[in-house]
Amino acid sequence: MEHAWEEARTLVPKPKLLVFAAFQFDPEAAKDIDEMKPELAGMQFLKVQMNADLLTDDLKKKRASNESFWLIGQPDVQVERITKSGDKGKFVVSVHGFDYYYYNTKTGGIESGGADKIAVWMLDTDYDGRSLYPRQVFFPMAGEGEGWAKLARNLKAEIDEERIEAYRGTVSLPFEPGEHKRIAVKIVDDRGIESLKIVVLNGTG
Repeated sequence: MEHAWEEARTLVPKPKLLVFAAFQFDPEAAKDIDEMKPELAGMQFLKVQMNADLLTDDLKKKRASNESFWLIGQPDVQVERITKSGDKGKFVVSVHGFDYYYYNTKTGGIESGGADKIAVWMLDTDYDGRSLYPRQVFFPMAGEGEGWAKLARNLKAEIDEERIEAYRGTVSLPFEPGEHKRIAVKIVDDRGIESLKIVVLNGTG
C-alpha cells in the first residue's frame, strides 16, 4: 500500500483516486486504507475485491450478470456499553449491514446491502492488530436446517437452545473488553464478499 501511494504521488497530474484491487485484503492493510483521510493522503483510497473467476481464464463465466470487481467499504456496526442488568459494564455489537457498493448489471444501479444479505459475521472481542480470532460467529441467513441449528442437531448433546438462536442474529452476546481494548468485525455477504471493521473500545477504564 505504501509503495503504491509513493508511486502515485510522483505522477503528473497527481491522481485523485487510488484503487487497491485484490482477491483478499490483509486486515491491517484494509484498516490503513479505510482510515486514510483524503486531505492527508492527497487522494481518495478505495478497496476493490476481485472475483475469483479472474484466476481461471479458461473457466471464467461469461454471463453479463457476473461482476468482476466489487467496491468494498466497511461493516455498518454499532458498539454499545451495557449500563443495566447483570451484564453491566460489558459491551455488545449490533451489525446493521454493510456500506460497500457494487454495480448491478441487471438494474443498472449502484446498490449497498442490509443485514438481510449477511451470510456470516465474526467478532473478535480482543483484536491484537495482527490476527483475526473469531470469538463469536453468527449465521443470520441460516435456515432451520443450517448453521448453528444444524450443528446443534448433529451433536445430539445438551446445548443451550437460546444461545444457539442468538448466534443466528445480528446482535452479539455481551462480552468483556480484552487486553487490547479493540474489536474486529468481519462480514461475509451472500455473494462471498468480505468486509472488515476495527473499532477501539472507549470508556473501558
